[in-house]
Amino acid sequence: MTRRIIDLSIFLENDVISDPPLSRPKITYLGHDETLDRMQAFFPDLTREKLPDGAAWAIEKVELTTHNGTHLDAPYHFHPTMNHALREGGEPSMTIDEVPLEWCFQPGVKLDFRHFPDGYVVKADDVAHELERIGHELQPLDIVLVNTRAGSRYGHDDFVSAGCGIGRDATLYLLERGVRITGTDAWSWDTPFSYTKERVDATGDYSLIWEGHKAGRERGYCHLEKLHQLELLPGTGFQVCCFPVKLRRSSAGWTRAVAILD
Repeated sequence: MTRRIIDLSIFLENDVISDPPLSRPKITYLGHDETLDRMQAFFPDLTREKLPDGAAWAIEKVELTTHNGTHLDAPYHFHPTMNHALREGGEPSMTIDEVPLEWCFQPGVKLDFRHFPDGYVVKADDVAHELERIGHELQPLDIVLVNTRAGSRYGHDDFVSAGCGIGRDATLYLLERGVRITGTDAWSWDTPFSYTKERVDATGDYSLIWEGHKAGRERGYCHLEKLHQLELLPGTGFQVCCFPVKLRRSSAGWTRAVAILD
């Protein structure tokens, strides 16, 4: 049996609009001809002539937030407390270094919502109908990935505002069935902010802001954002591996998320 691994992650890179202007990554590349002084800090008598081809090290300096690139959000990102639906007053939200690793390597389920327009808020019924279409009954710890139109817009100027978002009731539908990690190929699990602002302006209802994220106040969960190539996945029959980088007391961690198909 041949094992196939599909990379579900985007690049960390300059010059591709993967985030709003205030939070884009910045990578400075230092070539082999620019780092001799760093080697000389360890070997003071070293000269370029003593190195093969005169080449020192290649190094990159990176300025990031924990939410650049493909990353796993911890419950702490959404709210300071979680699990209010399970115990009175809730409990402190998990940071990324506290997320159980068992959550991060589980069977995957893909929900295909590419037909929904940008800005659409996915409802619980939409999730139920898609699960029925692919013939899957959710199991505890299934990792549920949502394929939106945003995946096709990565690398384009409209990526941040593309795709549907997952509403509060749809998120709770998943969490109440034991799902603890979800994911999306969009910039955010929620509807793009430009569409949410229109709804808030029209209704005055500020609970619409980050409604999917804030479902984590009721039941703690994590989600992956800025996934890629979800259109290559079947509805079921694969494993997802998304171990986050171990950042102490942090709201998220970068991950090289992959799908494993046998």
